[in-house]
Amino acid sequence: MYSSSPADAPVIREPLHAPVAHVLRGGVVEGIHYGSVVVLGADGRVEFQLGDIEAAFYPRSAVKPLQAVAMLRAGLPLDGALLSLAAASHSGEERHLAGARRILELAGLTEDDLRNVPDLPFDPAVRDAWIREGRVPSRLAQNCSGKHAAMLWTAKLNGWSLADYLDPKHPLQQAIEEIVEDLTGRRVARVSVDGCGAPLFAISLHGLARALSRITSAVPGTPEARVADAMRSHAEMASGARRDVAALMRAVPGLLAKDGFEGVQVAALPDGRAVAVKIADGADRARIPVAAAALARAGVDPGLLTEFAGEALLGGGEPVGCVRPVPALAPVPLTACA
Repeated sequence: MYSSSPADAPVIREPLHAPVAHVLRGGVVEGIHYGSVVVLGADGRVEFQLGDIEAAFYPRSAVKPLQAVAMLRAGLPLDGALLSLAAASHSGEERHLAGARRILELAGLTEDDLRNVPDLPFDPAVRDAWIREGRVPSRLAQNCSGKHAAMLWTAKLNGWSLADYLDPKHPLQQAIEEIVEDLTGRRVARVSVDGCGAPLFAISLHGLARALSRITSAVPGTPEARVADAMRSHAEMASGARRDVAALMRAVPGLLAKDGFEGVQVAALPDGRAVAVKIADGADRARIPVAAAALARAGVDPGLLTEFAGEALLGGGEPVGCVRPVPALAPVPLTACA
């Protein structure tokens, strides 16, 4: 355990976000994305911050590596691709569905035992093909099915009830909350419900970065290291073939990255350097460019990050601008912008 007595919970307040990205069109700032950014050094100290890194916020799916650590500590016997899937926001590809089925089979359970919401696949191309084939939303296709299958198996292994495994008072969720507090170093500020139906813990952006730093820098063989190894080795199982987080992990050696809805991104290196980003308006177009700039701040070779500088803004079908991190974050842009 890292902290037998976590510090007080972050304060619940309107976050004091700052500009983190400019929407540039023809050299004019057409729009501004607000948010917050934190960069931690290998020693865990804050090396750079922008906005409000201490206010309570919901990390959404960026918390899944922490949930996976908690399940391993509770006895879940997964590694490799299936462990990566247990920490995934997957795209709904056939390999993801097959993996979730396999976890359920190992647990002696079926899709009917899942309590996540039925949905279509997350990846647009996979979703379109699914619809063309006349397939309907399912719990397996929903992007959190790997996590839910792993939660069910963890509950069964411990003799805990299954039908109510998503109840915040359930022993499984209490164990997860304890590990979230352990890894972030602070009490959870509030418990709500995520889109998939699982409990969602309000922590700070600083705490999220600290937690992933501890996961990536953990001693080999520990639950933390097992999660990091699984996600890095099977990046497409943790996301999808066309997902930017998988591409980011492939591009930067040793990097563990996890995204979350509403503009959340966290990433960490094996030496403990870590970054975390929250885009205030939840805009996905600003998430990766801001995260890439933060990684450059953390010392990652900018040459490895140019493909993550953001998509071009088009005018008449031609590039006329881009979404660029503000100069305070990225004094030297990763790429040129029209």
